[in-house]
Amino acid sequence: MTINKTLNGSELTVALDGRLDTTTAPVLEGELKESLDGVAALTFDFEKLEYISSAGLRVLLSAQKLMNKQGSMKLIHVSEVILEIFEVTGFSDILTIE
Repeated sequence: MTINKTLNGSELTVALDGRLDTTTAPVLEGELKESLDGVAALTFDFEKLEYISSAGLRVLLSAQKLMNKQGSMKLIHVSEVILEIFEVTGFSDILTIE
């Protein structure tokens, strides 16, 4: 998985390319811990994300909890496959998906 971060003032966009699973979720978690200080708006761009596992969902949930305290978080360009996973797991009720 490739992680591309773009910081624009207090807005951080994280674009993911590939699979977010048990192997790559800890990498994303580490990147987010380093990057979220002072971020008021976090956007995940899932245009090139092919798959997300429960480990990836856990990282998103942790990021959402943190951003609830310091700003907002949204997901953009979510594919039908990923959206179905969010709906089945109930994450579509927790996350802001545009």
